[in-house]
Amino acid sequence: MAGSDGPLSGVKVIELAHIMAGPTCGLMLADMGADVIKVEKVPGGDDSRRFLPPDIGGEAAAFMMMNRNKRGIAVNLKDDAGKEVLKRLLKTADAVIENYRIDTMDKLGLGYDVLRQENPGLIYCAISGFGRTGPYAERGGFDLIAQGMSGLMSITGEGGDRPPVKMGAPVTDITAGILGAMAVAAAYVHKLKTGEGQKIDTSLFEAGIVHTYWQSAIGLATGVAPGPMGSAHPLNAPYQAFQTEDGWITLGAANQKNWLRMLEVIEAPELAEDDRFKKNTGRMAHLRELEDLLTPIFLKHTTEDWLARLEAAGVPAGPVLNVNEMHQDPHTLARDMVVDLPHKKLGTVKSIGLPVKFSKTPGRVATGAPVYGHHTREVLAEYGYDDKEIDGLIAKGAVAAAD
Repeated sequence: MAGSDGPLSGVKVIELAHIMAGPTCGLMLADMGADVIKVEKVPGGDDSRRFLPPDIGGEAAAFMMMNRNKRGIAVNLKDDAGKEVLKRLLKTADAVIENYRIDTMDKLGLGYDVLRQENPGLIYCAISGFGRTGPYAERGGFDLIAQGMSGLMSITGEGGDRPPVKMGAPVTDITAGILGAMAVAAAYVHKLKTGEGQKIDTSLFEAGIVHTYWQSAIGLATGVAPGPMGSAHPLNAPYQAFQTEDGWITLGAANQKNWLRMLEVIEAPELAEDDRFKKNTGRMAHLRELEDLLTPIFLKHTTEDWLARLEAAGVPAGPVLNVNEMHQDPHTLARDMVVDLPHKKLGTVKSIGLPVKFSKTPGRVATGAPVYGHHTREVLAEYGYDDKEIDGLIAKGAVAAAD
């Protein structure tokens, strides 16, 4: 059985989710030890199984990334027998995750008000585009839409007359999943105290909004909406990327101590006495002029040279790596953020590791993503179905199994 390690060991989670936000929530809980059973639709399974290319041996890389560490079953929720299978799983579950539209579960007869009658301790986590209340509750939502409406696209990019730019990663999907996992863990604490479950409601829209803390602080304080600043910071300078002789570095010389240390490293002590740059308020007011002065200086030496000098002086800085370079970075590997996992079909696959380390209850990424219907027989047997019943369910199309 999955979920044998970690602080959430023993917690039973049913994941009725697809593509990214809900599966992110499930993988976070699974990495922390929960037994997460992913319920995929019949036919076809999670839509991310068809996010191709790339694939590895016919298995979608995107699906495998989001669903490692879970057990997988395939259930036809349009079939009454399939619904009964799911109801049996949910009757003893600690939590269920779903990211359907607002009325989907109710139409299936599996809404929260129904499920809690059978299982008062059930934690029901609903992740959607805009949440379950408000004027947009019935809208479908995608990361791109949420990034635009939450303000994120208005603060991303280089500014000027350039087109709107979304963040490269689907941050609202991922963040909504993380918020959901945090909420499930918090609700589980409440359940341990009282025995009560509850409904959790979060959204991609709100996940986008929480990334605007600094910009919202500025907007709420001044009435002026901040715009995009490239890699620069809206409150501190210099805190951005600079081009070097052979690449790019990021530089965090924003506070006064690091500003003065940086001036020593770049051998420009005269800037410390320049009235425009003496304090952070001036550096922000004259940011473009400061960039114009610093850019030719950093172009004089290589990335490696600058990083060595800045590190020796105690100035925070780093290289700008591409994703493959990040995977190979020694610190990435030392922190177990790229791991090898066993996979039923492919032997061994690589995945991203657990980003939180626990000293007493270490979680782990232990298994590759399930193939379609991978654990259907195993899970149904655990929940009281005998071989003949399972064969009958498969024959009528209520469930699907890998074999």
